[in-house]
Amino acid sequence: MNRHLLPVLTLAALAVAAGARAQENAGDADRLRIDEPANVEAHLQATYIWQRKPAFGAAYSGANSLRPEREKSYSFSGTAFLGVRAAPGLEFYLNPEVIQGVPLSHLTGLGSPTNGEMQKVAGANPKGYIPRAFVRKTWNLAGEQEAVESAPNQMAGTRSKRRVVLSAGKMSVVDVFDANPYSHDARSQFMTWSSLAQGAYDYVADAQGYTWGAALEYFHDDWELRAGRFVGPRESNGQKLNYRVFRFYGDQVEAVHHHDWDGKPGAVRVLLWRNHEEMGSFQDALDFARANGGTPALANVRRPQTKWGYGLHLDQALAENIGAFVRYSWGDGRTETYSFEEVDRSTQLGVVLKGAAWGREGDTLGLLAVRNQLSASHRGYLAQGGLGGFIGDGRLNYRPERVTEIYYNLQLAKGLWLGLDVQQVRNPAYNADRGPVRAYALRLHAEY
Repeated sequence: MNRHLLPVLTLAALAVAAGARAQENAGDADRLRIDEPANVEAHLQATYIWQRKPAFGAAYSGANSLRPEREKSYSFSGTAFLGVRAAPGLEFYLNPEVIQGVPLSHLTGLGSPTNGEMQKVAGANPKGYIPRAFVRKTWNLAGEQEAVESAPNQMAGTRSKRRVVLSAGKMSVVDVFDANPYSHDARSQFMTWSSLAQGAYDYVADAQGYTWGAALEYFHDDWELRAGRFVGPRESNGQKLNYRVFRFYGDQVEAVHHHDWDGKPGAVRVLLWRNHEEMGSFQDALDFARANGGTPALANVRRPQTKWGYGLHLDQALAENIGAFVRYSWGDGRTETYSFEEVDRSTQLGVVLKGAAWGREGDTLGLLAVRNQLSASHRGYLAQGGLGGFIGDGRLNYRPERVTEIYYNLQLAKGLWLGLDVQQVRNPAYNADRGPVRAYALRLHAEY
């Protein structure tokens, strides 16, 4: 079978199903009333992203550099979001998924790679796996009730604005923490990796972005407070997880306050995280190379260590069809990137416009600017020829990596969008001797 045939057939099937459901819903609206929730629900999604990078200038290249010649890339994911309500307040979710793709330059050469879907990809042949299998228990407390609409991994019904929620099982840490209504999903929003979460948030996960653990949340009207512990990989960016959760783990706590500003909704979020894993320190690697000769390597100095960081976030609706967000995140930058991306400091500003403003109800326009930085010891390690999980040009003329991105999602039919995405990366992998790099993408996304 042609490797592109499965994505095409899947997207076509979902588009037909979405159109059929739209006609069915139009003739039977009462059946979808959320005061009569079903006990079993299913949603589907499929996303195909094709990307091309023109050639760019580079004074030199190393083992983990983005290749300077022209390249193309693609990714595909197809997911079923299955949910069962076993009892009031008790829900089980399972997400079987198929993935395939080919990244740019073997996914090296950028602090913030250009396609967020690529963290899941394992090769050009389709591969099935289970990214999520978890339980959610909700204890509703006294207080005002609110309606909940059916969505992926969310069952329709009602809940209290004052409640306690426990989620446990296999999931992504950012399924629970670090939400952003304007930038959280490469399948339909911004695509650069830094946009998927706080850029310096090295949340624990396997090589595909998922892990096992639990999170407890407390909701009290406009306030949210949550804490969770999850297991990390056995080695940097590895697929196998280390289940010794009392010795190696990733902890995070987050406080959120929702507000209205001039009648428009917004939220302030504060995130703190702390990981304890067997990591290499950049300074230790430099000291080891100085004492023993050779190029600094993190593998020579790995030992149990702790890294931590924080993130500050504000998202705000500015008008009926315009929303914006600003985020700043900081990681201590002493030790290697273990699960997410090669970023120690990140500042982000994004604006999203809904197409209703120009008569296209289902369209979306997004604009994003990101400035990523490295710690002093991280810079020194790369300048001496060290390699990180994703970057390493052999030398370094350090400058912050700057990413600008713009996308437009055109709704073709109910549940089907065609997106155009353009990114420019200045100082790729924090190196002023290379770039700038441009990446152009077409994205076809269907959901049911």
